[in-house]
Amino acid sequence: MLALASPDLLRRAQGAVLDLAGLGPSECDYKIAASRAGWRLRAYSGSSDGPAILVVAAPIKRPYIWDLAPSSSAIRACMSQGLRVYLIEWIPCKDAMRSGGLIQYAEEIGKGVACVATDTGKQPFLIGHSLGGTLAAIYAAVETKSTQGLVLLSSPLCFRPGISRFSDTLGALAPIGFTRSGPIPGSLISQFSALASPEEFVWGRSVDAALSTADAYTAELHMRIERWMLDEVPLSGELVRQVLQWLYREDRFCRGLLAISDKVVGPSCLQCSTLAVVNTADRVAPPESVTDFLQSMHQADTKLILFPGEIGVCLQHLAVLVGQVAHARIWPAIISWIKQRS
Repeated sequence: MLALASPDLLRRAQGAVLDLAGLGPSECDYKIAASRAGWRLRAYSGSSDGPAILVVAAPIKRPYIWDLAPSSSAIRACMSQGLRVYLIEWIPCKDAMRSGGLIQYAEEIGKGVACVATDTGKQPFLIGHSLGGTLAAIYAAVETKSTQGLVLLSSPLCFRPGISRFSDTLGALAPIGFTRSGPIPGSLISQFSALASPEEFVWGRSVDAALSTADAYTAELHMRIERWMLDEVPLSGELVRQVLQWLYREDRFCRGLLAISDKVVGPSCLQCSTLAVVNTADRVAPPESVTDFLQSMHQADTKLILFPGEIGVCLQHLAVLVGQVAHARIWPAIISWIKQRS
């Protein structure tokens, strides 16, 4: 296990060097409102009595990409507009989550929702980015009446062949049996991602670095994200296996064939109000990976916001969380949507 973890340790050590240059996270205050095996619930200081939101962080890397620095913080943007903000922070691959798959992650999200409802006296809105949004959508499809609404940020939901070159290639590249040995180093996932989409994770990243040098703010933001990307954490091998097989290769969720606990779920099961935000320059979650799913939700209240890429975000997949344009134009629209439905 030490041998598997050593690449993660090396990359985190590289990140610690960047901390010395002042590029480490600058998070706002929070308290731990609940703690369970495999995760803990952050409650952010200064939150008001406004609508409650529960951020479902992706289990890949650490969650401070949501609160990278005061000027590029989705957490602070929500708090400044009166929202009560909570976040599920996954404890990297320990205890009960060591072999947890999609079913267990959905169950743990449910426990987080219950904690927020108890703390605030109201059902929260769920909001997730990337795999965090995919997990939040799966949970909301199972527990249809537990949330007020769902906000999906660059979160792929449909994996039909031909929709996403990234998911097609990653599903084909990853050996079927490599996840059975236990936790998977985050650095290995990063390597597979770079192989699946060098346009996003290698060339696009280099181009963004070059273009960012013209402006001090975007240059610093790019480097802060580079530092965050070095904060690798191990993932549950079972979660990785099920995401690759059940979602990427078999597209079970969008096809209405995903079995979670005692239910089989798909787009028609997701009945809560849903807002999806997609960066049209994002190769990890292109528009079709979301729009095809939304169109199959039938009677649900859905809204789609498309926006182009921007400079300084390192990866376009992260633009909605940290980009200047996103914070000026997209986050006010997200917060307004939440308030209108609270």
